[in-house]
Amino acid sequence: MPSLILLRGLPGSGKSTLARVLSENNKYPVLSIDSYFTNAQSGEYQFKFDENYLAYQQCEEQTKASMLKACEKIFVDNTFTLEWELEPYFKLAAEFDYSLFVVTVENYHGQHNIHGVSEEQLLKMAAKYKVKLIP
Repeated sequence: MPSLILLRGLPGSGKSTLARVLSENNKYPVLSIDSYFTNAQSGEYQFKFDENYLAYQQCEEQTKASMLKACEKIFVDNTFTLEWELEPYFKLAAEFDYSLFVVTVENYHGQHNIHGVSEEQLLKMAAKYKVKLIP
């Protein structure tokens, strides 16, 4: 059965790095909201809050397109700090009969996020972060 693997965690936790490792050198698609804000040529990241909804939409559309291609594994790395951010992926997994895995990535390596998210904002995000350990 094909698998949809959602990698979630705060900025700087290593989600994107882990996704690249698990994708076996891009054998499987790695999708992220960050892709929307990253210049394809320069690799420069420039977040635009007023376009954030477009980034979410693009990531969901790319996930669906990968499922339509019957990709064996699909990795999506986003913060997923709030339940509503996960829900569209739960629906896609059910619609396309994908096994769903939600993996929380923690920052044990002590690295900082590359997006310039402040310590104050990270603490706010962490306060909203919920982990579902029991059904």
